[in-house]
Amino acid sequence: MTVLVTGGAGFLGAQLIASLLDPASALPPGARIVSVDLAPCPVDHPRVTSHVVSLLDPELDALVTGDVRVVFHLAAVVSGQAEAEFDLGMRVNVDGTRRLLEACRRRGHAPRFVFASTIAVFGGVLPPLVPDDWIVAPESSYGAGRLMAGTLVAEYTRRWFVDGIVCRLPSVAIRPGRPNTAVSSFVSGIVREPLAGVDTVLPVPPDTRIWLCSPATAVRNLVHAAKVPAAALGRRPVLNLPGISVTAAGMLDSLERVAGPEVRARVRHEPDPRIMAIVRTWPGAFEVERPLHLGFTVDANIDAVIGEYIRSRAAL
Repeated sequence: MTVLVTGGAGFLGAQLIASLLDPASALPPGARIVSVDLAPCPVDHPRVTSHVVSLLDPELDALVTGDVRVVFHLAAVVSGQAEAEFDLGMRVNVDGTRRLLEACRRRGHAPRFVFASTIAVFGGVLPPLVPDDWIVAPESSYGAGRLMAGTLVAEYTRRWFVDGIVCRLPSVAIRPGRPNTAVSSFVSGIVREPLAGVDTVLPVPPDTRIWLCSPATAVRNLVHAAKVPAAALGRRPVLNLPGISVTAAGMLDSLERVAGPEVRARVRHEPDPRIMAIVRTWPGAFEVERPLHLGFTVDANIDAVIGEYIRSRAAL
């Protein structure tokens, strides 16, 4: 058996691969993992093979072999870059997803296809608590591309070309490393940078509500998504995954509780209209009874999320 992970060189992809190697992941003991990304996978393990390949490269087809039984599709052009480079975003996020789906279709055995989507598919005027069946109306190129890709996954699932599940992830924080081009990068930055002794900015109003989950919970839920029976999903293979709802100000209050006022003081409010125009259209909270009933999990609170990040830093 082979598991294919696109975006395997990224932070979340590498964390996912490491988790899949854990015996507790319920994968067969000898299962191979193939990483596909624009950079080598950082996980060094004899069961992991890394391929530096774009979703648009013809070589991708040969990697979707007959023994690929699970595909985790995480690779994407992220929000800020997709907004700045429309054609690139559509080629990778939409056309690349269809090429991957077509490669799976040609194998003829409908592998489980876990698609990491986003809450950026939502937009417009939203209720304080977004229902499970709320109509999506993205207000960014990234959100539109991920919505189109998710619709493709659902259609290929309806036709039983793949056994798909579309997981709309919350903002994943706190991510280590350097900021990226995602407009949500500040969600990690307003905690990560102050803890590292670096001044940073909050580019949105303090009352902006954020739907987020920790990296560990995101990975745990993606692994779980590979195990949810198709019958349990029924005719709706799209899920808004659980998260916690917290304002930007609430995150800073938590940072102060956990790390002290001098750390919080390293964050200054500096509105950025470009970021606000996108982030303020995203939902701040969802009804999640359905995914919780299906066995997906949620973080306890924002203090726990920040505490987990601090412990992960200390372990390095």
